Amino acid sequence: MIAAITGTAHAVDAAGVMRLLPARPRLLALGEPTHGEEVLLGLRNELFRQLVEEEGYRTIAIESDCVMGLVVDDYVASGTGTLDEVMARGFSHEWGAFPANRELVRWMRAYNDGRPAADRLRFAGFDGPLEITGAASPRQALTALHGYLTAWVDADLLPCPAETLDRLLGSDDRWTNPAAMTDPSRSVGRTPEARQLRLLADDLVELLYEQTPHLVAASSREGWDRARLYGRTATGLLRYHFWMADPSPSRMARLLGVRDSMMAANLLALAERGPALVNAHNGHLQRDRSAMRMGGLPVEWWSAGAIVGTHLGEEYAFLASAIGTIRHRGVDTPPPDTVEGLLYALPEERYLVDARRLAAALAETTPAARVSPWFGYSPLDPGQVAGTDGIVFVKDARES
Repeated sequence: MIAAITGTAHAVDAAGVMRLLPARPRLLALGEPTHGEEVLLGLRNELFRQLVEEEGYRTIAIESDCVMGLVVDDYVASGTGTLDEVMARGFSHEWGAFPANRELVRWMRAYNDGRPAADRLRFAGFDGPLEITGAASPRQALTALHGYLTAWVDADLLPCPAETLDRLLGSDDRWTNPAAMTDPSRSVGRTPEARQLRLLADDLVELLYEQTPHLVAASSREGWDRARLYGRTATGLLRYHFWMADPSPSRMARLLGVRDSMMAANLLALAERGPALVNAHNGHLQRDRSAMRMGGLPVEWWSAGAIVGTHLGEEYAFLASAIGTIRHRGVDTPPPDTVEGLLYALPEERYLVDARRLAAALAETTPAARVSPWFGYSPLDPGQVAGTDGIVFVKDARES
């Protein structure tokens, strides 16, 4: 068995990745089984550099707030702000505190220095302005969209003045109340004001598309694309808040589904720009239906990767990552009858595995599912191996 698996393992580099795929994908998704391990973030940085230099990739997108990510993109593309400011204001989920993310941003800015605009690297967050404890107010995205349209179209075409949006939005504290995550009655997502905002947001987005030829010519394609992002975010947040107010048993499934749908819409927009490396949790990028238990009950929804993969076909590729040990988190040597255990027996510290050849080699063995003692690490599902384009395996993650 070890000999058969050894034949599927190769060095982790851009050339090796491309050999696994029928063609260069527009979106190359690199998943991770846990967040915050520097060894995985460093590997991502190395792979992105190679994709830039050898394969013509120009964009990286990570699981961070899409609106905050504009701060990072402005810095790497044109030097707006300082590195310290960008790391503090351009990331959600505390991603700005990780040294590997700082190094990524620093390297991208240095790479872009002196290059023509068409050849510069770009950065994107593709998550919504969401946290596990709640969601942002739609104010920033909604007012930015309205402001863009106000600047470029006749006032008579707008569905309402800015003052109407401000009145309906009210205090942002109403939207961000953390109690609403566990108590639907505390959410404002189904108030008369929120329902009216959903209609107005829909009208603003429709106006943006209706006026596409004029807006692109009068402002820029870049400005129009950014307004589209604001529109997706505003409507997505209002939909998310609507389902936060839902008292039915399907509430969590709908919330998780809305989040990944927002991610998918952002990724499909990025795919229009050209080839991009996407980095997020395996669960958001996999082609299979996602599942987890919340409050003791099973919850299922379609991941962003499943949605995007359906749209793009072979132009979407997914590499799942797995780790042998995270000893500082209590994740020790994997059992030898699991997929991670079989890969852990190989001699190298990290390698890229041909997932389909691995699945064929394991067809008669039926590996056991690994169980992690730490909730923050999601082991590989043996039944999903064949649905990935490759597996990036790292033997040991060490505390930084």
